[in-house]
Amino acid sequence: MNHRRRPLVSVVAVVVAIGLLGTMQASAQTDPPRTAWGQPDLQGVWDFRSITPMQRPNDLADQEFLTTEEAAELDQAAVERDVQSWNREARRTEAGGNVGAYNNFWMDRGLKSVGTRRTSLIVYPPNGRMPSMTPSGQERAQARRDYAREHPADTWSDFSSGVRCILGFNAGPPFTPSAYNNNMQLFQTPDTVVVMTEMVNTSRVIPLNGQPHLDPDVLQWSGDSRGYWEGDTLVVETRNFDAKRKWRGTTASTRLVERFTRVDAETLEYTFTVTDPETWTSAWTASVPLVLNPEPMFEYACHEGNYSMPVMLGGARTEELAGDGQP
Repeated sequence: MNHRRRPLVSVVAVVVAIGLLGTMQASAQTDPPRTAWGQPDLQGVWDFRSITPMQRPNDLADQEFLTTEEAAELDQAAVERDVQSWNREARRTEAGGNVGAYNNFWMDRGLKSVGTRRTSLIVYPPNGRMPSMTPSGQERAQARRDYAREHPADTWSDFSSGVRCILGFNAGPPFTPSAYNNNMQLFQTPDTVVVMTEMVNTSRVIPLNGQPHLDPDVLQWSGDSRGYWEGDTLVVETRNFDAKRKWRGTTASTRLVERFTRVDAETLEYTFTVTDPETWTSAWTASVPLVLNPEPMFEYACHEGNYSMPVMLGGARTEELAGDGQP
């Protein structure tokens, strides 16, 4: 009996956590800008850079918020790390060298923690960390690690969807702060919104007219999204994820609920709740404040079928012939 009640308790706890977060937002926000048809205007390019970690560091234990001084120290440390990266000795391209993230010019991690001074983007569970993985989730994770170790580049499908330019590592959904391309553009009509992330130009066209979800057998990289208004908050529910995207080890059972709330002229509060009973023992929720970016969002030129794929596979075959890898 206790096992049957546990999921209900988890769901109730998440709802309470989101409710409290919503109350805090409501008390702080001014009347949001509105469209000509009366909805809150969520349009624009939104910057979600942040140095606040997704999970609360272990050394902060039950500390939910940083002090003003601690937040300032964290921000200053980020600035100093960035300066050190710029001042490093130049690295020249050479055979066998890193052809990926070798140049700080391409990095755009951000230099500030979130304005709330939270110690993590995760707001539920209360410890600011992801819930424990289920036994089956742990088994799948170990199987992936074992396979990747033995078969790093046997064929194109051994590479991640990010390397293959199908999905970006921070595009989601849900989208989350990462090394670069931390922008999202939102377009809006009375019955549709479009959410497009800078990373790999991932776009979701989201009906708001009550249109039913696709058949459960129709799976997509970014899932199938449907939206509706809950007061001044846009709620987007997404399902039908293709498990091949392997986002944090999730399965096709994943359900995602995103909430977009215009707090003021410059801020859009973005919260999301992820539920996958095959991966985690409970749902978890994160909150990411987005800042209006006055600059346009440019195309990120990463595309599936890029010529680097046959080059990478060719490099793996060369290593095998040289005895550095296992055929």
